[in-house]
Formats: sequence, C-alpha cells, structure tokens
Amino acid sequence: MPHFAANLTKLFTEIPMEQRFAAAAEAGFTGVEILFPYDIPAATLSRKAIKAGLEIVLINTPPPNWAGGPRGFAAVPGFEERFRQDFDRALRFARSLQSRHIHIMAGTTNDRDARATFIDNLAWAAERAPHASLTIEVINRTDMPGYFLADFDLAAGIIAELGVRNLGLQFDAYHAQAITGDAIGTWRKYAPVIRHIQIAGYPGRHEPAGGEIDYPAFFAELDASGYRGWVSAEYDPEHLTENGLGWLPLG
Repeated sequence: MPHFAANLTKLFTEIPMEQRFAAAAEAGFTGVEILFPYDIPAATLSRKAIKAGLEIVLINTPPPNWAGGPRGFAAVPGFEERFRQDFDRALRFARSLQSRHIHIMAGTTNDRDARATFIDNLAWAAERAPHASLTIEVINRTDMPGYFLADFDLAAGIIAELGVRNLGLQFDAYHAQAITGDAIGTWRKYAPVIRHIQIAGYPGRHEPAGGEIDYPAFFAELDASGYRGWVSAEYDPEHLTENGLGWLPLG
C-alpha cells in the first residue's frame, strides 16, 4: 500500500496549522505536505512535524500573493529574477523542513517564449539545488485558467529535454482526469517520470471516493507497479476532515 500524506493546507483547516500535524498523525497519515508554508517560521513547522512523527514531503515555490495572485513565474518571460528569488526562498525552507520535494510552479502565460523560459529556469534550479528533488505539475485550465503547464506530453518532453536526475513529474490524479478523462491510464503512460502523486475526487475535488476515479484500483495499480513514493491527499473536505477519511487505507 502506498505511503499517504495529508496536505495540511487543505485538510484539518478547522484547527490552526500548528495543530494539524498531530491531527494528521492521529488519523493515520505518515507524511504531510504544505503548499505555502512561508507565513510560519520553518523551525516551528519542523518541530511540530518531528513531534508528530511525520515527514514533510513537499512544499511549493512561493507566489507573491496566493489569494488571487499569480501562480508562480517559472515559465513567464521577463520574471526570471523574481522566479530565482522565490526559488531560493523555497530552497531555504525546504532545507529547514527537510522536505523531500519542491514543486516549481510554471505560472500563467501564453507567451511564445514560455517553454524556453521554463526550461532555462528549471535548468538553473536543478543546478542550483543538485541534491533537491524538484517537481513540475500539469494543472487543468478550467481550475486555473491560462496555466502554462496543462499538457502531460509537454511536461514529459521538458523533463526529457533537460535530462537532469533531480527533476520529475508531480502527478495529480484529479487534474489528469480533468484533462484526459483517464487518470489511471495517464498514470501508466507517464509513470517512469512521476516522482510524487496527489489525489482528490473528480469532479468536485473532494474526498477521493466515488466519482469518476476508481481509487482502490489506482492504489492497487501503484502497488503492482512498485511505486515507492508518496501519495498526498490534496482535496477540499466536504465537511469536517476527520468525518471523510473512510477512504484512507490503514494497516
């Protein structure tokens, strides 16, 4: 059975962030991810994770203003310096938190030079942090209009072109279902470059149960493939988080 992590930005939001680590551990998760941890001292978050016996598995590079602001700059021409400042900040946090992965957000753009900009920035980041695991994520444009990286072939092609060991694909089954209509088939096609997985029900981005994605079958597929990475629950609970955890396999 995969290793399950709780996305603390979305789960257990009925309690303060500092208390969510213990709640996640009590629920049966063994890891956590935090999309944007930058408003709380890294030392505080690290201490809470260690006390709860949890690994911090992923953080995102910071956008300037997540509430209605840009979704990163890595593919946006003209914002190279801003991206690099943001990446260095994320790198400092990731080191303090001992986070396994850093998700580099491409941003929203339709500029003809976006792909080249993205590749240049990713190459810079991979060289800047050779011991860090960097991920890029395909996100559907219904949920995030104008997001540059909205195609799995494009993402796989960029990873192949760069050919660096510390860059892989972050696979969100919800976005895969929205884009291709076949999350499990998409996983099979791109499994060799997938480094981290996120899950949510589709449609609705609620609990990963019911809906169009057969998650028990997906988890069995991960086991059969030998996947050893994390599977992070990144969904919006319909009610209290703890009341919707019947999907989580334990034991």
